[in-house]
Amino acid sequence: MTDTGDDRTLWRRINAFHDELFVAPWRAGIARQARDAEDVLVALLFLEALGIPGPADYYALELYPDLIESFHRWHQRMGMETFPEAGVCC
Repeated sequence: MTDTGDDRTLWRRINAFHDELFVAPWRAGIARQARDAEDVLVALLFLEALGIPGPADYYALELYPDLIESFHRWHQRMGMETFPEAGVCC
């Protein structure tokens, strides 16, 4: 009979091998797609701050407090060190 610790070690090694073989090559692409989807969401929610009237502003008011930090990361990724409007962030 094998020890339970040996079984766990074996399964951890199998899991690590599986991740290395199948998951790792796709991880960067999936992370990039998730970041792009978040960028689109943040841009849609903060259109008003960019000077464009947004169609979903009223329905998305509850999301603003949760997305302020991601908005800060977004405008820095888009090349704006500080956001021109003082009321949003920075």
